Amino acid sequence: MVAVKLWRCWLLVAFVVGVFQRHPFVTNSVIYGSLYVGAEFSQQYISKRWLPPAAKREDIDYATVGRYAVMGTAIYAPTLYAWYKWLDRTFPGTLKLTIAKKLVLDQFILTPYCLTLFYAGMSLMEGSDDIFLELREKFVPTFIRSCGFWLPAQALNFLFVAPRFRIIYMGVCGMIWVNILCWIKRQSLSTEPATTARETSTDNVKA
Repeated sequence: MVAVKLWRCWLLVAFVVGVFQRHPFVTNSVIYGSLYVGAEFSQQYISKRWLPPAAKREDIDYATVGRYAVMGTAIYAPTLYAWYKWLDRTFPGTLKLTIAKKLVLDQFILTPYCLTLFYAGMSLMEGSDDIFLELREKFVPTFIRSCGFWLPAQALNFLFVAPRFRIIYMGVCGMIWVNILCWIKRQSLSTEPATTARETSTDNVKA
């Protein structure tokens, strides 16, 4: 019985590895998008359903979750896949100088680009009159926070993660990043008037 279970597990692992090898773009996009949506859903659930008392609980904003699905699966995942494929091809290896180059390019070229995509893209999907308003207001503080989280996270990425798994690693880190920012946001709101769910969730982005 144990041997049969181990055999089935091995077959499952072999199947998953095979899918990754045959269709890296599709699998990375689906998994990254799922993690991105999961991050938004979890922070909404915590802030709206779990932490508030019963009388103050709110419904999950599924329209926002849907926008995150579009952003994570159709916009971010393809961008990250193409970027890291180019980065690994241009700067192969794990020498200290190579890792330093990757970190600088990733944080100071990719991050501003992705933040612009996020804030402008989300505002566009929401039908905002000024799609660049949030970008102007939140770009700098979000970028500063991202340096503290993503530089060490990306150093581990470039040192230890195989290139075909980079986007999945990014999705896992992104899920952690979103919920860290959500916790920070709740602390800052403890002495301020309550804000909308959008104001909470739109700070939650990497690049």
